[in-house]
Amino acid sequence: MPSRSGASERKALRDDEPTAPPIETASSTRSMWRLRAFAPARRVLRARGRSTQAGFTAEKIPRGLFRAHPILISDGPAHDRQRREVARFFAPAVIADRYGEHIAQAAQSIVDEAVVTGRCRLDEAALHFAVDVTSQVVGLTESDTDSMAARLVAFFRQPPVDLAAENWGRTKRQWMQAAVNGIVPLVRFFTHDVRPAIRAHRREHRGDVISHLLDSGHRTGDILVECLTYGTAGMVTTREFIAMACWHLLENEELRRDYLAADQPRRLSILEEIIRVEPVVGHLYRRATSAIDIGDDHSTTSAGDEHDHATIQAGDLIDVCVREANVDPDVYGANAEAVCPHRSGTAPAAGLSFGDGAHACPGKPLALFETDVLLHRLLACEPRLLTEPTIEWDDLIEGYRIRTIDLGFVVPARPARASHEPSTPRVARATSPIEEANP
Repeated sequence: MPSRSGASERKALRDDEPTAPPIETASSTRSMWRLRAFAPARRVLRARGRSTQAGFTAEKIPRGLFRAHPILISDGPAHDRQRREVARFFAPAVIADRYGEHIAQAAQSIVDEAVVTGRCRLDEAALHFAVDVTSQVVGLTESDTDSMAARLVAFFRQPPVDLAAENWGRTKRQWMQAAVNGIVPLVRFFTHDVRPAIRAHRREHRGDVISHLLDSGHRTGDILVECLTYGTAGMVTTREFIAMACWHLLENEELRRDYLAADQPRRLSILEEIIRVEPVVGHLYRRATSAIDIGDDHSTTSAGDEHDHATIQAGDLIDVCVREANVDPDVYGANAEAVCPHRSGTAPAAGLSFGDGAHACPGKPLALFETDVLLHRLLACEPRLLTEPTIEWDDLIEGYRIRTIDLGFVVPARPARASHEPSTPRVARATSPIEEANP
């Protein structure tokens, strides 16, 4: 991998995370591969049938626990069938036609409140917006979304985890704490959100994900885990993406002008470039079930030795380092760490930020669509950053958390009341400079 040049525009960087070598192996109690170059990383993700999901604590979940294994951690023909069946709910045309108006209204209400009050904590607003949107697509519509968001957030209060370490780097006490921290929010999520939704869907078919799961014979426990998967994925990743994209657009005036003046396809390409540079999930883990040849186009470092050819063996743990693969200069050029939406080439515009291969994220169109709907309206009102956002790290999803991203707005002047108007003040609806019923 050539050395990088050009200024980096990345905000989410970990001081304790190595950026080289392109391919690294380590042998301890188990064999471990770290892939930081784009080509071998994508080759592993596309090696269909030769690895299984090892991230998101998948290997700690008993295989016989569910009749239908959750889509996030399943593999093979069953997983492929699940993907094909749910793909229709996240197709761009379906999102725009079926959910576009709801998404637009939810975004506009956030903008209206921000303009009237003069400020907005975007990380909190993005959380409730993302949960609201995801709940519509999944079918979790029988409970208050703000309360549901709090329950989903609680699920991620977990002790540190390191998949490369023995016993994942946790003590027995930490494993007990992880169980409590996971089970309690899960029970509350089921009681308040999932069970009422299942009952409502059994009375009335609604053509959403829960209706599909019921039609497919999923049991209540299976549906609970699928709802948790879609709910947390839709909440966590999209929330952080909205905050990060807004941060970049606010600090890059030229990019912001380009974004606001562009049509929707162009705006989405800008957002894809931002998430390529700032992937929310920084690492994807796979467990090899058979040999995977990752080629000879990169040297491999193993205990200080150099090799010209690399083959991952069955049983090896693979860490696809998305943050590094996404800025591979062999693929994205010497200025790979800069946000440049006009890049040419055949590499994916978003890099590996939404995964690749069998486990590519089915919610990518929804995440891009809803992020654009909110940010296009919000930025048109010319907000300014009131505070320097803070970045934290989540070991469970290997991703960043952006907090305290406070935006300020110029509050529009209110006209003086006529003498015959009532004395009780009333707040009129604040209209965004951009009115789009369905972007």
